[in-house]
Amino acid sequence: MKRKKTIILFYVLCFFIFSGYLKALNKPKIVFDNKKIDFGRAIQGAELTHKFSFENAGDSLLTIGKIRTSCGCTAALASKESLKPGEKGDIKVTFNTRGYSGEVSKYIYVYTDDPKNPRVMLSVTAYIEVPPGPKIKLDRTGADIGLILEGENIQSGFNIKNTGELELEVELSHKDAHFFHNGKEIKKSLKVASGRQKEVEIKIGTPAIAGSIREYILLKTNDPLRSTLSFYIRGYAITEKQLKELFEKYRHLIRDKT
Repeated sequence: MKRKKTIILFYVLCFFIFSGYLKALNKPKIVFDNKKIDFGRAIQGAELTHKFSFENAGDSLLTIGKIRTSCGCTAALASKESLKPGEKGDIKVTFNTRGYSGEVSKYIYVYTDDPKNPRVMLSVTAYIEVPPGPKIKLDRTGADIGLILEGENIQSGFNIKNTGELELEVELSHKDAHFFHNGKEIKKSLKVASGRQKEVEIKIGTPAIAGSIREYILLKTNDPLRSTLSFYIRGYAITEKQLKELFEKYRHLIRDKT
């Protein structure tokens, strides 16, 4: 009787061990044909697309939880979210090269329920060539004009430099502003030759109203990377009464310095 119980326990133990072994084998497994792609040379601004093919080489359903990319310039989408054993799918990757130059690599992370490989890293590489073109550069992005008297016109300015190879063309706009270069008003657009710079004077026609000054000048250019820019003007307008009060308050400081 004792021997019979021992045999039964042995078979029960073997059953659980074998069941656990089968359970361990019954897992999903993601296998990619290739995890890297080199697009070679590409012109800046092009969208590069590639499909990474993969297969569920496991014995149970494979589920893709999420896909993340190393930057917003790269998008990735799975053809299927769940794959049966032996089923194939792909990850479509699109890399927008706008704003990049030289050798660039981007990474895609695929998360699945494969217990041995829960995160797979894919990569795309390209050498981005920048075609000749205009390139705008401002000496500053804004100006603080400080205190001015109420009723005065707001004035400021900045320098535009063309660091590109082709002629730069800039349109400036503001509902109440006039723009000048070398004393002449800019009617339509300002053209800047390659390697040259020009100074822009800004005169806003409407008199300043007491309080904070916040004005924005819009620049539209033929620079393919910076087609729209803005230049801000900040300051504060005070009344004559406020100016007199300030003068009376700080007159001793002015007298001491003189």
